Amino acid sequence: MPAADTVLTGARVRTLDPARPEAGAVALAGGLVVAVGHESDVRDWRGPGTRVIDLGGATLTPGLTDAHSHPVWGIEMSTGADLTAVRDLDQLRAALRAAPRTGGWVLGWGLDHNAFGGRPVHRDLIEDSLGGAPAFLRLYDGHSALASGPALAAAGITGARAFAQRSEIVCDADGAPTGHLVEHAAMALVGALAPTPPPAERRARLVELLSAMAATGLTGAHVMDLGDGDVPALLSTVEYEGHLPLRLRLAPWCMPGADEDTLAELIGLQGQRGRHWQVGGVKLFMDGSVEGGTAWLQHADCHGQGTEAFWPDPEAYSRAVRLLDAAGVRTATHAIGDAAVRHVLDTVASLGPRARMRHRIEHIETVPDDQLARFAEIGVIASMQPPHTAYTRADHTDEWSKRLGDARAGRAWRCRDLRDAGAVLALGSDWPIAHHDARQVLATALRPRGAASGGRALTGLMALEGMTSHAALAAGEEAVAGRIAPGLRADLTAFTVDPVTAGPDELAQAPVRLTVSGGRITHGEP
Repeated sequence: MPAADTVLTGARVRTLDPARPEAGAVALAGGLVVAVGHESDVRDWRGPGTRVIDLGGATLTPGLTDAHSHPVWGIEMSTGADLTAVRDLDQLRAALRAAPRTGGWVLGWGLDHNAFGGRPVHRDLIEDSLGGAPAFLRLYDGHSALASGPALAAAGITGARAFAQRSEIVCDADGAPTGHLVEHAAMALVGALAPTPPPAERRARLVELLSAMAATGLTGAHVMDLGDGDVPALLSTVEYEGHLPLRLRLAPWCMPGADEDTLAELIGLQGQRGRHWQVGGVKLFMDGSVEGGTAWLQHADCHGQGTEAFWPDPEAYSRAVRLLDAAGVRTATHAIGDAAVRHVLDTVASLGPRARMRHRIEHIETVPDDQLARFAEIGVIASMQPPHTAYTRADHTDEWSKRLGDARAGRAWRCRDLRDAGAVLALGSDWPIAHHDARQVLATALRPRGAASGGRALTGLMALEGMTSHAALAAGEEAVAGRIAPGLRADLTAFTVDPVTAGPDELAQAPVRLTVSGGRITHGEP
């Protein structure tokens, strides 16, 4: 037999493979696992050039995958001042006064809605801190932003506008724009003018980011965007210059108004790939965010908002999904509110039992009891992000909970309920909406925070499955990934603790001993 490239020994191997749940050693060759067993089982795979790594008692698992992330688009989104630690208006104004100017602009990201203390988001609250500079501040949810007066003027925004998708330029009683831009089309009017990193910096920042992700145990990510279409060229250039530390699976957006030609273009993109990335799937939006008033709810929120879908004609969304499904394309739909979740489930149910592909719903922040079992019955994958709960509070005094009211806030992020109902549950971070640290995703799944803290936690095994075997199911890759078994991809993560039995505090801080993506070590042993 040919010699292995790498042999890993001295580990407790949690394979997540029912045929052999545990082992002590693994051999890798050509980017694949070639042997799993005791050290005696992999001895014959050693050759003169084989690298043998003793993991010193670490727990080796299938490689972690972030099932919902934006690493490329996120570089643009996270340009400027990091506002994630801002808790009130005084801190916001101080941060803006100290913020660097980027091409003459003040840019910021990660701003929590709760920082406004219940006041409407308005440019008057920040103008005095900007020295007349145009400013574009992204709120944490990625679905809204605050623009200063000079930024609005640069974009020619003087009042409300109509959009083909659910978006809004918020205006006051006199029709003057407040600077609050809700949803993508409105945000893009100003965002398109804001300075962006040059290509070389963008590539360097991407590799740096993906390397930091690998240091937390990530071997791959489901990327829920394709940027402005230049991402394949960007990734190809990175691979020409070196390697991608993570395996990326990208899903371009399908927005309202997409006609058959647009859908044909999305179908044509499927399978485009490099060494460590590929286009696979399409991302759609059924609603926006709770805090922005654009989550589609069965009953209005406390401001009388949330009763409309992101697609002005929800049936047009359903037609798009049916066409994509007929072409064999997997879909991932952003659906936060209960009405949005119900519509997506109804749409997938309409495909019938012989639907060619499995589809998934992203976020699912609030869902009623009568919809839980439908995920397993219809075969829809639940893709959720436990770290989002950090933007809420257990006493429901946060903006998310106040908008929904106690009853719906009490049905927040029902990860365990969905698992118990038989659903496939893939877990992720939604970086840069929340931090990309995979250990934090796992730890928060073990101990939900904020409005979800009263719910039931996942077990350690369930959480691990959410970033391994269930993430593979969500991508249709269960035959090649998500377990440690001969013939499967050599994507592996070695923890200094056992993620199945460790407590959330211990797991959140535990060093990662080794990360291997496609047989190549991306963190740990040189």
